[in-house]
Amino acid sequence: MNLHHTNAYKKHQRQRQHQIIPYDNFSTIFQSSQLQVINRSIESKKKMNYNRLVKRLKYKLRSANVVIQKTDKSKIFHLGKLQDYQKKAKDYMIKTAAYECLGENNPLQDLIERTNKHLLNLRLAHWITQKQYEKLSINLNEVQLAHLYYLPKAHKPGTPLRPIISGLKHPTIKISEFLDGLLRPLFDSMARSTTFTSGSEVFKRFNEWSKKNLCSTTILCTMDVVDLYTMYMYKLFLTFLLHTDTFPFMCEHFIS
Repeated sequence: MNLHHTNAYKKHQRQRQHQIIPYDNFSTIFQSSQLQVINRSIESKKKMNYNRLVKRLKYKLRSANVVIQKTDKSKIFHLGKLQDYQKKAKDYMIKTAAYECLGENNPLQDLIERTNKHLLNLRLAHWITQKQYEKLSINLNEVQLAHLYYLPKAHKPGTPLRPIISGLKHPTIKISEFLDGLLRPLFDSMARSTTFTSGSEVFKRFNEWSKKNLCSTTILCTMDVVDLYTMYMYKLFLTFLLHTDTFPFMCEHFIS
């Protein structure tokens, strides 16, 4: 056996030694593998039991005509009777006269066609660019009708409902965002002196105001507008946009 063969033999022996796993290591690897299989089995059973529990709870809630809903301005859940929810929702819709139950009627297709037609007319009249037209046009597969749901105000007497409109995929949402981008800078510049963006800014501005205006007879109060978004005088605003000579009338009306 020459030197070349000796080196090759030693290399082969080292490779065999590396391939041989000691018993202790083999036992540890085997036990670890068994534990992984057992853990996966336990997790699978837990998931299955959890799904069964959820289904059972849903069935019991439906059977008892009980609604479980996340509460407004908190992270807890509220259990309420289905009849109470329906009555409060109906009363709210009657009071505001701002919503309508569609039932089986689905106006989505007609809304898309009319909106796209108006956008095309604006494009042909050169009121919007081709890029804006393509951005604002509606794709049927990307939109859905806005829907109304309620969150219970468990922290208030009688647990009134807070109405929420989910309209992030409404056909006109892109037009709304486009107009907001145009009008927001104008509004911010006009309302800068009466708009606060943080609590620290409120205290700072109040401190400056109090140095000259605060006295022993000063009364501080806060106001809460009930049903703000359903009580907008949108018809009056549309009249103003169509007839600019009505501006003095609007100012007098808002002041009164």
